[in-house]
Amino acid sequence: CRLMPYIYQKAVETHETGAPVMRPMFMEFPDDPGCDTLDRQYMLGDGILVAPVFREDGAVDYYLPAGKWTHLLDGRIVEGGRWMHERYDFMSLPLWVRENTVIAMGAHDDTAEYDFEDGVELRCYNVTDFASVRVPGRNGETRIRATVRRVDGKLVTETDCKIIDIMEE
Repeated sequence: CRLMPYIYQKAVETHETGAPVMRPMFMEFPDDPGCDTLDRQYMLGDGILVAPVFREDGAVDYYLPAGKWTHLLDGRIVEGGRWMHERYDFMSLPLWVRENTVIAMGAHDDTAEYDFEDGVELRCYNVTDFASVRVPGRNGETRIRATVRRVDGKLVTETDCKIIDIMEE
């Protein structure tokens, strides 16, 4: 699974801070009253919104808080602060990446067991000012650390990994 470096990073953060990997929406957006009662969607860590599809016809209603959101699978970018109604097939679901997020993507999509730092790719999602990421090794110690800043419209990074900038053109 290419998301394993991100998921493992969030698991390490859970160990360090106690903040859960699967977070209720109000935990990440405490000032948005629209998130207070949401119980059919959640944040995976602080950067990815997940809205499971519970209906056989693939219809799903979910709320995107304010800000720019990028669909992890198809790359669409939408402005949040609104409800979404969409249909998904069995091979997809609403997975939205929050603005100012860097996701560490692994090199393998055929297994969840590999060295996450080998061939890692850091994808930047609508970084407008500052974002950071770390990639832990199997023992939980940080193996890769990166910071990303947008300066004069360009990304300035401090890392030795491949960076992919995903933002609205």
